[in-house]
Amino acid sequence: MAEDITTDQHEAYVRIHGSDEFATLRKRFRGFAFAATALFMAWYLLYVLMSSFVEGFMNIQVVGNINVALIFGLLQFVSTFLLAVVYSRFSSRELDPIADKLRGEYNQVAGR
Repeated sequence: MAEDITTDQHEAYVRIHGSDEFATLRKRFRGFAFAATALFMAWYLLYVLMSSFVEGFMNIQVVGNINVALIFGLLQFVSTFLLAVVYSRFSSRELDPIADKLRGEYNQVAGR
């Protein structure tokens, strides 16, 4: 069951939401998220388009039965993992300190 929000908690939230630190937090998150999403989608669409329209290139045997298409497919998994690691480091360095500060301010004002 959710606890009722007090006036102090609401006022603290409104004040923090309007703060420069919160605006900075949102700007940094959006900057990373939008850029990472665009880059990842471009990479994925390259894979899909090449698989659809450049079959000759994708069918090139690299080693044994391993072809370019298989390597591209495996690189999709690698790039997903890499993106998660990069975001974790970015978040720890750029987002978490600001979020922790704002959370502390909220908890102090809201009496938590």
